Parts: sequence; structure tokens; C-alpha cells
Amino acid sequence: MVMEYVGKTIVLKIGGEAVMSPEFPGVVADIGQLVRAGVKVAVVHGGGPQATALTKRLGLEPRIVGGRRITDAETLEVMKMVLSGQIGTDLAALFRRQKVSAVALSGVSGDILHAKKRPPRVVSGGGPEAIDFGYVGDILSVSTEILEMLMNHGVVPLLNSLGVDDFGQILNINADVAATRIAVALGARKLFMLTGASGVFRDISDPSSRISTLTVAEGKKLIADNIVTGGMIPKLEESFGAIAAGIPEVHIFSSAAPHALLLEFTAETRTGTMLCGAQ
Repeated sequence: MVMEYVGKTIVLKIGGEAVMSPEFPGVVADIGQLVRAGVKVAVVHGGGPQATALTKRLGLEPRIVGGRRITDAETLEVMKMVLSGQIGTDLAALFRRQKVSAVALSGVSGDILHAKKRPPRVVSGGGPEAIDFGYVGDILSVSTEILEMLMNHGVVPLLNSLGVDDFGQILNINADVAATRIAVALGARKLFMLTGASGVFRDISDPSSRISTLTVAEGKKLIADNIVTGGMIPKLEESFGAIAAGIPEVHIFSSAAPHALLLEFTAETRTGTMLCGAQ
């Protein structure tokens, strides 16, 4: 199955919880196999748990609404330290240990993620009132030149989800949003979302209720019926947008199983949930 993606692009979004997992080096090894086979891989990473931990260490109180972080001026400083400092550097070192060539980048670099400050708005899971998310950005455009140059030379870009506006103001962007926009801009064949959850479940307490394949219509119903809640809501909603924009398949999975990324390419071995547009 992997061979049909040779010369094609896939995007892997890594959640902060996945970066911390002891199984994550195995995912990096899988990425190495894909790159050596000729698949172009771009990585977009978040850092929610690390940002929350540092926020608390600094005596601040993190505010999360509907699975989305409110970013005031102090929280923005935390996000810069965590994303461009801690996680970007640690990821580059981990890829080096696995002998996979990679470069850590900020979405601010080269205006990769050009954004504007988000106006207050109502969000799923946030109640009926419009929420002001502070220094949170909505992406206006994506510049792929640097990413494509790296991938064409067998190098994996490790992109964080900070963006910048017309005036040089840094903005915090939801990493799921950044990953979907990057995937669309690159014309990716697949978007993989690596999280702490092994896919979408009908009952989060029952591992056997994992849904292997999910259509957009079915996913929307799970949200409407309150079966999917919390941080999984924006992941599914961004997956809907990615599919509507032309990404054929979006995978939500964890690194719990050995070679989890490679297993996701085949339905019979899939350990997560594949979202597609089929009705």
C-alpha cells in the first residue's frame, strides 16, 4: 500500500501528548522508512500539554474553551517558548537519533503561515456566547516553497503552529487547523493526526467501540449527539474542512501500536480511525 504514495505528499500532525509518549520514537522510525521509500512527509506539531504545564509553573491559569486555548499576551509568550524552543528542538534531536534528516521551523519563518487575529466567535462546545480567543490567528494563506524545497531533498520539515500577520504580530494557531491548511496547500494525499487517543470511539471507556472508518456525515452526527466531546471536536471539524478542500482521507490515531503510522495505510491493520467523504 505504501508504494502507491511514492513521490506523493503526506502530512502528519503531532499532538503534544504524542510527542511525550514513549512509543513516539517508533513513529519517527516509520517516517524514516516512508522518506527512504520516496514518500514526501511534512510534520506539523502542537504542544498543548507542554504549554499547559509551563503556564502553571509560571503561576498562570490556562483557559481552554471547546478544546481551544485562549491566548492572552502572557500565554503567547509561553507558546513561543514551548513550540519554537522546547518541542521544535527536542523533535529535531529525536529525528537525528533516528537518522532521519529534519529541520525545525516556525510558521512565522518565510511567512509560511500568514494569518490575521481571530474575531470573537461562537465555537462548538463553547456555549452560545461569542468567545474572544486573544492572540489566536486564522490562516489567510500558506507559503509552501520552503516546505517543498526540503521535502524534495528528502528532508522532513517540522513545522510549529505559530503564524504572523501583516504587521509582524505573532499569533497562536490551533495545530489541527495549521495541519489541515498545510495539507491542502501541499496537495497531500493523506493527513494523519497523531494524538493520545487511538481514534474515534462510540464509548470512550470501551476500547472495542473504536470506529475504523467514519464518513463526514457520521462524524457530524457523533458531535451533534454529544458522543464526541472535548478536544476531539476540533479535530473532527478540521478533518471535515480538509476533506471538503480536497484531502481524500484523514487518519486520527495514536502511537500505542508498534509501527502505528505504517499500519494506518492498510484497512486490515488500521489501529485508528480513517475519516473520508463517502456518504
